[in-house]
Amino acid sequence: VQTPHHWPPMHPSSKRSSLTTQPTESVDFPSNRMVSVSGSNVDLGKPADFPSYGWDNEYGERRVNVPDFQASENMVTNGEFFQFVTDGGYRNEKYWCDDGWAWRTHRNMKWPFFWEPSGPSGSNEYSLRAIFEVVPMQWDWPVDVNYYEAKAYCRWKAEKERTFRSYRLLTEAEHHLLRSKEHNLNAARQDPTADKVMVTAGEQFPDGPTGSNLNLAYSSQNPVGTYPASTSGHNDVTGNAWEWTEDHFNPLSGFEVHHVYEDFSTPCFDGKHSSIVGGSFISTGDEASVFARFHFRPHFLQHSGFRLVSSDGEAPATHLFPGNFSGQVAARDEGALPDAVMSNDDSNVYESIELRDMYLGLHFSSSGAEEGVKPILPHPNCPEYGLRFPQRVAQLLCTLKPERTNNRALDIGCAVGGSSFELAKHFDHVEAFDFSASFIETAKQMQSEARIKFNVPIEADIFTEVVAKHDNGVTPEVLEKVRFFTGDACRLKQYAAEIGTVDGVVMANLLCRLPDPLACLDGMSSVVNKGGVVVMVTPFSWLEEFTPRSKWLGGYPDPVSGEPIYSKGVLRDTMEARGFEQIHEEEMPLLIREHQRKYQYIVSEATGWRKL
Repeated sequence: VQTPHHWPPMHPSSKRSSLTTQPTESVDFPSNRMVSVSGSNVDLGKPADFPSYGWDNEYGERRVNVPDFQASENMVTNGEFFQFVTDGGYRNEKYWCDDGWAWRTHRNMKWPFFWEPSGPSGSNEYSLRAIFEVVPMQWDWPVDVNYYEAKAYCRWKAEKERTFRSYRLLTEAEHHLLRSKEHNLNAARQDPTADKVMVTAGEQFPDGPTGSNLNLAYSSQNPVGTYPASTSGHNDVTGNAWEWTEDHFNPLSGFEVHHVYEDFSTPCFDGKHSSIVGGSFISTGDEASVFARFHFRPHFLQHSGFRLVSSDGEAPATHLFPGNFSGQVAARDEGALPDAVMSNDDSNVYESIELRDMYLGLHFSSSGAEEGVKPILPHPNCPEYGLRFPQRVAQLLCTLKPERTNNRALDIGCAVGGSSFELAKHFDHVEAFDFSASFIETAKQMQSEARIKFNVPIEADIFTEVVAKHDNGVTPEVLEKVRFFTGDACRLKQYAAEIGTVDGVVMANLLCRLPDPLACLDGMSSVVNKGGVVVMVTPFSWLEEFTPRSKWLGGYPDPVSGEPIYSKGVLRDTMEARGFEQIHEEEMPLLIREHQRKYQYIVSEATGWRKL
């Protein structure tokens, strides 16, 4: 392939000679410190009257509240990524999401696509393939990788640091907080010339205090930090290489399909395209604009790299569907009521005395008989079939006849233990955990047969104190079979070594109270023996109080077609993709008492799943 006439030169750094094949940090590539960024609201969207061409997805609006976060000063360099390669990152499945690992194995990838081996096999010596020529490896240039490789590096980096800090990619909204204030969205809305591509030719882009390698100033990347840092203290926020984000490519509010080019954006609002931001050295025209919104499939390469991001909470990203790459899901609905909750929030809403008492009544419905308090006020057609919900969930697991490999069971979101003790009647050992320390402490007290008193609400401020009573058949031998501990269902995969494998799992009214339901489901195959059964019971009552909209499995309309997406179907697809076959489905009612004349009546969907 010949270099076109008038093709811009590569960056001068590409002409360096005597570059090492075994790079050293701070010598051949810079250390990459994390720089704090103060959160703020970010308003996305290009004004309809802005005097330049724009693609349809750029128009519309969305305000995103971005919490404080940290982002690496530089994009990750070839030198940094070399450490991942030589440490066996491409050989270790634990760093990759399922689709990423499938891509890696299908392509037999052992290093980034544009690295070319230049030494003996196994020597880890590489050159770098540019557009029209191969040059010595540029260790301080941003590494060109796809989304899967970027996410694998994030997991590897977090493990190697051993600081309990997790890393992820940037989001679209966070990116705009890194841009120089002279050329950010707000500046461009006030003055179109602040969108630098409106008034700056390619060869002039590197000049001045906000210079960058954009708009074909050069025909290659450059060393990170070549140009002045942005207002936030970050290098190469624009140009050099695109940056992968955690966002699905998505429409803004008010999006309208362009009548001339109907299939530019909408086919890619599918949850399978990741947004990319910032532009690369070869981005010109609209792609170099501050309003640009572009995307690629996670396995594609497009002069694209990434920087590390760390934050305390959820990434302020926009997701559409449970897509093909980890961390990106979908959103919408309204919901109802207290399931055994797991939350990343330090203030667990399930730690109150009132809720502990409510759950004691739910789990031990024979309590109150000695005090003359019935679980339901007697009346015609009294729905007593809604009582003993935890016990019925455990009994359902037994009726589905899981294959007995080690005769162990797991109760995820066990609350105060009613289902755990029922399981212990039928299994040799039961592991049971809940996010609520109060619930676990209460379960342990019930296990020790302590005399626990709780209040049953009668009317307004009138209560009757009763003693919590086990169901028939819960003997001291049964009680000894259960191990209770405080834990997070979203970390199920990490608990696998501690918990061990089991033949049966119950998870009752928990799925739609998790901050990341897919993280829990991802861990199921790690703990369930072949032929084992999972019983999952849920009303699919999604609430943002517990689960970010981006993590809901369903309960929202398809943003393109408007067709409803139901959680039931998404759950089926998700479990089947993880090696489970659905073997049972039924509607399971439950009753929760608020006072003697008011009850919550919920009809949960109970499904059984056998591991293949």
